[in-house]
Amino acid sequence: MNFTNPLYQLAWHFTLLSLVAIGGANAVLPEMHRQVVDVSGWMSGAEFAALFAIAQAAPGPNVLIVSLVGWKVAGLPGALVSTLAMCGPSSVLAFGIGRLAHRFQHAPIRPIIQSGLAPITIGIVLASGYLLAEAADQNWAAYGITAFTVLIVLKKRLNPLWLLAGGALLGMAGIVPV
Repeated sequence: MNFTNPLYQLAWHFTLLSLVAIGGANAVLPEMHRQVVDVSGWMSGAEFAALFAIAQAAPGPNVLIVSLVGWKVAGLPGALVSTLAMCGPSSVLAFGIGRLAHRFQHAPIRPIIQSGLAPITIGIVLASGYLLAEAADQNWAAYGITAFTVLIVLKKRLNPLWLLAGGALLGMAGIVPV
């Protein structure tokens, strides 16, 4: 086997990420970015951030980022391998954990485990947001738009896609250099 083949590398990376993706694909975004951009050099941070934006704007699950990364690296075979590697192991693990959770639903340790996983997931999601802002923001205007967007999302019940569209319009109008 040729382990330098991108398909093998995609399968290996996304299988490992699948097993620790508590909270979905977005929870492992920093490690995904590190593997794809820093370690393998398959794309730039800006390209990764653009693929993430497309994945979030498109309807469907958050795991779409994995398919887009696979497509960028190795075309259709890459998209299929990446998606199967990310979804397969985690699905089997979720099934097994679900059966265990049902079996031990009244065990005193169960609420402790659930309480412990919540802050871990929140921290991982915050790290993902920071990483994407760092990769996408190349100037002060972009940092300002990101900060404004975060404030609006935290204070108002506005769909983030409206804010994404607004940022795209500012970029297309040349108000914010891209």
